[in-house]
Amino acid sequence: MKNQTQTAPFIWRVAAAHTIAYFIAGLFAVTFLNYKEHYASEFLSGFMRQVDDPLVALGPALQVIRGIIIALVLLPFRHVFLSERHGMLKLAWLLLGLSYISTIGPSPGSFEGYIYTILPVQYHLLGIPETLLYIALLVFILQLWYAFDKRWFLPASIFLVVLIMLMSTMGYLQATGGLG
Repeated sequence: MKNQTQTAPFIWRVAAAHTIAYFIAGLFAVTFLNYKEHYASEFLSGFMRQVDDPLVALGPALQVIRGIIIALVLLPFRHVFLSERHGMLKLAWLLLGLSYISTIGPSPGSFEGYIYTILPVQYHLLGIPETLLYIALLVFILQLWYAFDKRWFLPASIFLVVLIMLMSTMGYLQATGGLG
């Protein structure tokens, strides 16, 4: 229980779990949901970078920063997710509600998006599988990490995050011609 109340381990665990879950869900989306074609459509090409854009390649490496932000936002409420009954389910519900369904801006798939954008319904529904996979993976990784707290979780998470960052950076350098 002591490890659950420490700030630095919580921040790392959330940041690492987010980065790993984001990467896997993103690969799933690009591979199985045909994001390349959808992002090139007349409806999405005007505001979404194409999947071969250098910044899209760098995106997974930058998710560590977003993971830290998510962890800092969740920090005051960590006792709810780590100690209460069904805490991780509450975290999943919170993530789904605030990061997808009820965003502040009119992003595709959100409540505001249905009202204020002219996107066809298919584009609103497109991100649901990726979102659900991301949330399930994030919560699953955190649940495992806190339930078992094995010594190898930390080195494994560092290895995976560094690997994701290296692959992402290499993809960026390749896309910008920085590798020759």
